[in-house]
Amino acid sequence: MVRIGNLSYHLPQGFLYKNISLFIDKGDKIGLTGKNGVGKSTLLGLISKGLTPTEGTVVIDKSSSIGYLTQDIEIRKDISVRAYIEQSNTEIAKIQERLDQVNHELTTRTDYESDSYSELIEEVTDLNERLTILDAHSIAEKIEQVLKGLGFKQNEFDNLIGSFSGGWQMRVELARLLVNNPDVLLIDEPTNHLDIVSIQWLENYLINFKGGLVLISHDKRFLDNVTNRTVEIANQRLYDYKCNYSKYLVLHAEEMERAVAAKKNQDKEIKRTEDLINKYRAKANKAAFAQSLIKKLDKVERIEIDTIERAGFNVKFTLDNPSGKRVLDIQNLSKSYGDKKIFSNLEVLLARGEKIALLGPNGVGKSTLIKCITGDIPHEGNVELGHNVTIGYFAQDSAEKLDPEKTVFETIDEIAKGEKRKDIRAILGAFLFGGEASDKYVKVLSGGERTRLAICKLLFEDFNLLIMDEPTNHLDIQSKEILKDALKAYEGTMLLVSHDRDFLDGLSNKIWEIHPDNVKLHYFGVNEFLAKFSDDDISSKPVKKAAAPSAKKEVYKASKEEKAHLKKLENRVKKAEREIETLETELALKAKELEETSYSENSNYNTILQDYDRLKTALDTEMQNWEDASASLDHLKSKPS
Repeated sequence: MVRIGNLSYHLPQGFLYKNISLFIDKGDKIGLTGKNGVGKSTLLGLISKGLTPTEGTVVIDKSSSIGYLTQDIEIRKDISVRAYIEQSNTEIAKIQERLDQVNHELTTRTDYESDSYSELIEEVTDLNERLTILDAHSIAEKIEQVLKGLGFKQNEFDNLIGSFSGGWQMRVELARLLVNNPDVLLIDEPTNHLDIVSIQWLENYLINFKGGLVLISHDKRFLDNVTNRTVEIANQRLYDYKCNYSKYLVLHAEEMERAVAAKKNQDKEIKRTEDLINKYRAKANKAAFAQSLIKKLDKVERIEIDTIERAGFNVKFTLDNPSGKRVLDIQNLSKSYGDKKIFSNLEVLLARGEKIALLGPNGVGKSTLIKCITGDIPHEGNVELGHNVTIGYFAQDSAEKLDPEKTVFETIDEIAKGEKRKDIRAILGAFLFGGEASDKYVKVLSGGERTRLAICKLLFEDFNLLIMDEPTNHLDIQSKEILKDALKAYEGTMLLVSHDRDFLDGLSNKIWEIHPDNVKLHYFGVNEFLAKFSDDDISSKPVKKAAAPSAKKEVYKASKEEKAHLKKLENRVKKAEREIETLETELALKAKELEETSYSENSNYNTILQDYDRLKTALDTEMQNWEDASASLDHLKSKPS
């Protein structure tokens, strides 16, 4: 559906990529990975044709549609959520508009016997048939399903988009894409603005999505569950792995070991050659030999190592002054903004050593509750801290409160005391601020870098109650792993808000599920909570009445002829499975060949493309044969005697 051929993209500071190729087909679900700044979002912009490559081509099949969710959306504010999505499919909107016009003419005209009147009737039929093909008659139901899945309430569907926050506007744009069901979806960090339940819904939706998908995400579990390919951007090139993110990490590590060994051997050979050049270049009778060595050295393609950065230091939050047994006592806590009630009469107790995950959909009041606890906002009711309790607090805007005129090192140096001072450089290195990066000014840091620095500051502060509100926003996967390891080792009390399931897994020993009128306590982890949520959701749906225990199925007793037919069907299924396995292998090899062939080589490229299409058609046919034979086999086996 999408073919990238010999693409290069140049910025003032140099090339992001050189001569890269990529093929995206139906069913490909690609996780795009690489260090910050390598050009992941830029590549999505190039695929969507929002950006123009410096060299090379991006070819999209004429019949294929592209849906692109960027981090910087531009969306209408003066229209309701429902109307915006309804009007976003221009073909359906035009057909519906024309249908209204024709129906109006049919009801107002009286020349029933005329040819033009008959033509209008035929046009109505054609228009309705096209709407049926586009599944337009179920669009209203689909809009409701997607909006509810992404966390909107029924009474919010007709609210103006401008009345929602930026995060919720991002959800509206995502809903528009999903409802229109493009052939290729390009999604840049979709989980940043979703709560934990909506993320799980979107994950299930994308798992069942039939088109092509290219996804950028720092949510490891989301990537693992959704993707079947991982494309890494490094050294201005693309590295394609036919697996999800976790398997890619294993394969990447193995490749790095081989690359490091190869680089050591290459470095030895280069050093030996340079020594020979230095030895003979000044000698007249050896000058030609030295020049040949220089030319040989110039042609050597140097091996570049692009390792995944990891912590080289055991980062941990210290606990010098433990609190009393009762850390926090909340009684009759209420908070409203004008006429809007956030929550009322909440009561909950926090004990020393508890690790709490505060969960609930966006807008229910998680951040508001935390601000009441920290005293940042006024409230009704009592929030009482226990004996000797001191709070370490990471807020969603902590990164923005850093002094922009200080360097990374100065930001930490001014708060570090005592023995901790000797660890400044090591801890900064663990948070990926090693070497010259520690001399960067805060004002030039990216959002992710500022978040890392704000969290790093907490390591040098004294507290025994750690409160963190969405600390993983803007953090890459490696930084999240560093933070998670530190939180696991923390011996104090912790209250944590996060929508990242993989990050939360193993960090909490209790869940506070916040509702407008209470806080429900769950004595298990996030995985059990999500499983329970799914079970509750399923149990609310009507189920078919089960047959009575005594109504056992009769064992199928086949006749001689039926047994022969059964055997024949079983052989057809096995043969189809073997053919499918062979065709899938050949198709994968042909796709790789297509990616590596320049689009400018028209005859060669077209030949390979024809072979690919032939194999794809053969695979589709064989899959249909397998489905038909399997269905017949199941039907035969299920027949009663």
